Amino acid sequence: MRRRHAVFLDRDGVLNQTVFRDGKPRPPMDAASLILTPGAASQMMDLRELGFILICVTNQPDIARGLTTFEAVEAINDRVRFELALDDLFMCPHDGKDQCGCRKPKPGMLLAAADKWGIDLPASWMIGDRAGDIAAGRAAGCGTVFIDLSHDEPRPDPPADYSCPSLSGAVRIIKGVTISHEKRKRFEGEIVR
Repeated sequence: MRRRHAVFLDRDGVLNQTVFRDGKPRPPMDAASLILTPGAASQMMDLRELGFILICVTNQPDIARGLTTFEAVEAINDRVRFELALDDLFMCPHDGKDQCGCRKPKPGMLLAAADKWGIDLPASWMIGDRAGDIAAGRAAGCGTVFIDLSHDEPRPDPPADYSCPSLSGAVRIIKGVTISHEKRKRFEGEIVR
């Protein structure tokens, strides 16, 4: 069976805008307050046209902390999945102290998605706006793109393969690398003949 390639995307700050509470970026409280990143639907279409399957991987520790309910977060997830025509969405509801294998920076969600969908991880990408997203992508063996929203938080260390200020920039990077790679494969194939 031919392995597929995917783009894994963080949710808050990547696919949808974060809300600032107490000076910190936070997820929306409910589906009604969700604001998708401008242009996200067309950017997902661009990635799909390149042959990528699209999978959101999101930490939602406010469930474990008792700040929201599983049902409220699932309503947000359902709206993101539907409006952006994502192939799948994996969510970790745990807090950092739970030490689960699915919570980013660990790669559990990406590995579970790879198993479910038959994904070639080295041919795939992780797009995120936090150091943990990039660490999870690296640990899974994916290429990484860091969306630098200039939050007052630790930056990825080691740095991502690429960095840019927006989702549209991340999609342009992946398109450029993918098209360049395809051209090189065609060129090498012509030499072999």
